Amino acid sequence: MESWTDRCTRVSQWFRHLRDDICASLEALERDPNAVDTGVAPAQVVRTPWQREKSAEHPTDGQGEMSLIRGKVFEKGGVNISTVQGEFSEKFRKEIPGADADPRFWASGISLVIHPFSPKIPAVHMNTRMLRIGDPEKPTRVWFGGGADLTPMRPVEQDTTDFHAAFKTTCDQFHPDYYPRYKQWCDEYFYLPHRKEPRGIGGIFYDYLEEGDWEQNFAFTQAVGRTFNEIYPALVRRHLSESWTAEDRAHQRMR
Repeated sequence: MESWTDRCTRVSQWFRHLRDDICASLEALERDPNAVDTGVAPAQVVRTPWQREKSAEHPTDGQGEMSLIRGKVFEKGGVNISTVQGEFSEKFRKEIPGADADPRFWASGISLVIHPFSPKIPAVHMNTRMLRIGDPEKPTRVWFGGGADLTPMRPVEQDTTDFHAAFKTTCDQFHPDYYPRYKQWCDEYFYLPHRKEPRGIGGIFYDYLEEGDWEQNFAFTQAVGRTFNEIYPALVRRHLSESWTAEDRAHQRMR
């Protein structure tokens, strides 16, 4: 039987693989000849690894890598991966399921935010992660979480339809309740009370996914990542050649 250490290694390797694929997609879009000339040269992702040792200030250790892009299509974007481990503080032990009994944890994930130069191309957020709580080989709790949501400056009906359809198709392959449940969770999680409006057009968001089979939950989390890397570049490419006005740009900056 595969050990939890081996499973965790497999998970962190997947997030690194997904990061590589997403960065390759972003770089390909930067080089696309159909992209509007923004006066900036096409860019490549700049990667910066980091490592942290345990200290009195930070009772965790781990490593990761920041992948930043600033270019012709993407004004600023970050695709970051990390794997950390340690013990939850006294404050968080009561807030994290299972940590009250054993505060040891391991966590790995990928997180990205992309802000395109063009107001016609939607901004986007995506992350997926796994947490293991308790004993490294006999954990108290293990779960996956994450999701993706789209933030267009001015929503385009076809983009909204296609983005949601992509994730619904993925969710439906695993459980008929996933899409309606995770869509609603996303709508509620990213609602902006001070503006009395959602942050964007939504997507899916899930957390504490641990019921059933671990392999199935990992497969779902992988499928969410692959779906993002299929649908978002397709939406970007759809609007690459569209021009915009100073008013569009001002609206984008305000949003």
